Amino acid sequence: MIILGVESTCDETAAAVVKDGHVILSNVVASQVDLHAAFGGVVPEVAARSHIEVILPVIDSAIEKAGVSIEDIDGIAVANGPGLIGSLLIGNLAARTLSMLLNKPLYLINHVEAHTYASFLNGEDPQLPLLSLTVSGGHTQLVLFEDHGKYKVLGRTHDDAVGEAFDKVAKILGLPYPGGPSIAAAAEKGDPSAFKLPVPNLGKESLDFSFSGLKTAVLRAAQTAAGRDFRTPSYEVPGLLTDQQKNDLAASFQETAVNILYSRVKAAAEKYNPKAIAIGGGVAANQSLRAKMADIPGLLPYPSIELCTDNAAMIAALGCFHAKTQKTASPLDAKVDPVLSM
Repeated sequence: MIILGVESTCDETAAAVVKDGHVILSNVVASQVDLHAAFGGVVPEVAARSHIEVILPVIDSAIEKAGVSIEDIDGIAVANGPGLIGSLLIGNLAARTLSMLLNKPLYLINHVEAHTYASFLNGEDPQLPLLSLTVSGGHTQLVLFEDHGKYKVLGRTHDDAVGEAFDKVAKILGLPYPGGPSIAAAAEKGDPSAFKLPVPNLGKESLDFSFSGLKTAVLRAAQTAAGRDFRTPSYEVPGLLTDQQKNDLAASFQETAVNILYSRVKAAAEKYNPKAIAIGGGVAANQSLRAKMADIPGLLPYPSIELCTDNAAMIAALGCFHAKTQKTASPLDAKVDPVLSM
């Protein structure tokens, strides 16, 4: 079973060819990070226009690098949500067109669900039930997979995704976009105990997340450290802080955010006793998070850094499992859903 995957939910244009849900034959990603860096975040209109320019060359490159012909493809999988509607439409239209022209089945893929399947690309099926934590710029979600396509959402963020909080805190501190690598680099030179930051209280039994309060607490701590009051505009704060204060704030924020994620995974693992635990999404590349999670039993090997961030290999991998159950969609009727949930 050879599946072509297409991913364009946000600011990465990607295509990949995966065999049998486990073997990556190719994985091509055209990143837009440099385009959006000047704005400190993703600009939807810019993202959509970039997808239009590169989607076909990226798909051609994925097929060529896989060493297969277009006729060898057994099906086409495309992420149809959640994501930015303009970005979603580009990948969706390309996949639907190929499906119709080649008379190949089309599989619509939930982007968040697919992040879990990046862990399946390590070579074999993890044991089920599986506990999955997806942490990225747009999503923070804890899910129990009882079987393929059968899962229970245990917890999700009430507000900001953790990756978004990393980006916003980086901006508060005047650090470059994207915020994840910038915060991690600054935190290495900082003291995580320098600032005491709050942990959200969502109820004793809750497995949900919240990061907006933590983000605001960093701003308030930065204003105080700069010797100013809360009326000081956030854009003035970076110029008022020393490099060491920035490093200490980054370290304190990162440790607090990681501890929140760790506490939820640990509590869910103790309550549901899964046979395996997978962590995926861009924030899964954070080394502090990886070190903290290391003592949790059943933790699967992390996907490579390239498979933590948005990619089409995970889309194709999940597409292989859809193919086994013949979960197809009509290319004439397939639609995108920017707020698609699991």
